[in-house]
Amino acid sequence: MRVSALTLDEVYMRQALALAERAAAEGDVPVGAVLVIGDLVLEAQNEKERQRDASAHAEMLVLREASHRIGSWRLSDATLYVTKEPCVMCAGAIVASRIDRLVYGARDPKGGADGGAFDILRSPKTNHRLEITTGVLEQEAAEQLQRFFRARR
Repeated sequence: MRVSALTLDEVYMRQALALAERAAAEGDVPVGAVLVIGDLVLEAQNEKERQRDASAHAEMLVLREASHRIGSWRLSDATLYVTKEPCVMCAGAIVASRIDRLVYGARDPKGGADGGAFDILRSPKTNHRLEITTGVLEQEAAEQLQRFFRARR
């Protein structure tokens, strides 16, 4: 039986949401990322607070791990699943790593770089184009973020 792309997107997004929940439990903004490249599935969660490193976003961590594992900074056959629209830093790394596809859940109107606050991922000025699927399990991802920030206020 063949599984549809949407079903696979939901499976990996659920995995990313579980990672985001773990990040929240550890005091970090709940963002999780799963990178799939061939048979390799890697995951990361936000660790800015734990690592005391502003660049320790889930996307950055999983991109670094993938590059280490495959021995190249070019991740051209990869799909990245992330619970929230990537920020400017992560969008730059996504473009630079040449991933094929990005799938994310919640939009980020204050800091997102796929049209939320900026438009880096779809900018004609970048040297790489990628397929982008938005809104996968969007409500769950948005509610997860809202719960986290409500509890911190």
